[in-house]
Amino acid sequence: MITKEMVLEALSNVEEPDLGKDLVTLNMVKDIEINGNKVKFTVVLTTPACPLKEMIKNACVNAIIHLVSKEAEVEVKMTANVSSNRKDGKGLLPNVKNIIMVASGKGGVGKSTVAANLALSLAQDGAKVGLMDADIYGPSVPIMFGVRGERPMMVNVDGKGMIVPMEKFGIKFMSIGLLVDEKQAIVWRGPMASSALKQFVSDVYWEELDYLIIDMPPGTGDIHLTLVQSVPVTGAVIVTTPQDVALADAKKGIGMFSSPQIRVPIIGLVENMAYFTPAELPNNKYYIFGKEGGKRLAEELEIPFLGQIPLVQSIREGGDEGVPAVAGNDAITKNAFAEFAGATARSIAMRNANIEPTKIVEIVV
Repeated sequence: MITKEMVLEALSNVEEPDLGKDLVTLNMVKDIEINGNKVKFTVVLTTPACPLKEMIKNACVNAIIHLVSKEAEVEVKMTANVSSNRKDGKGLLPNVKNIIMVASGKGGVGKSTVAANLALSLAQDGAKVGLMDADIYGPSVPIMFGVRGERPMMVNVDGKGMIVPMEKFGIKFMSIGLLVDEKQAIVWRGPMASSALKQFVSDVYWEELDYLIIDMPPGTGDIHLTLVQSVPVTGAVIVTTPQDVALADAKKGIGMFSSPQIRVPIIGLVENMAYFTPAELPNNKYYIFGKEGGKRLAEELEIPFLGQIPLVQSIREGGDEGVPAVAGNDAITKNAFAEFAGATARSIAMRNANIEPTKIVEIVV
């Protein structure tokens, strides 16, 4: 006769590869039901974007059959509850589990494209995702999502007027470009830009989110410092391209987040425009800007390498036409962003399991 204890004993031999502990110790096994030889249970992963989902499921089935009963009929339901490591009292963005900055040391590396498609890929896997365009001087989200000229609504929340983020392609998003005339240049000194970002953080009604992806301005300036001083950032994703000049700037960005004053964990580095693949030759790769520079930099600095995004015409066209690559039909780019999002979600889960919570940074000048 199969018992619940026998099932748990067997599943204690199944390890979650990223977290390095077994499913029972991690309390990931729920709702065990036994009816004769039929065994049914749920495995709760730390992210719906886990690329090892099928491997873990198969390991569970094999554990029951080999360690409990060869006659067992095993049904495993895979679900997810995105992990969080916030312990800040949640004054701002209280219902957001993970706040992720997407940053680059320099402009022109496709950071906004990467941020938007990361958000969409995570949402397609079942997560609740928001995208905040914090690039105050060069907001691109309205163009990328095809909402130029549109304005967000306001709502009253506990007596306070709040901005309702717009929704499209399964995510919520907000940008300064939705509040100002796109023909009008934003001429602000640093303190004004920082004040605008603080308002974005406090006055936008995001509700519950598993991930808030923040598209940062290029460089290492006021906006970055304002954000880490306002909310506990889970970690930063660094975007680079393969050539040396971009890698040198990416290293500076990583150095800023890793500095003793800031100490924001690096979720990993992604190499954008890694190679060119023509639509008519989908299996060909042409390394226009150099080969695997980002991968080598990640190895040198001992940070996770999250993947390579190809230089494909459909990515540029989708951004210009208001349909980001992940929402389009090009299989090459969709797969590249899906693998990148899976690696990012895994790295966030490992960060939450192994590193102390990030605190709001207090910078003493």
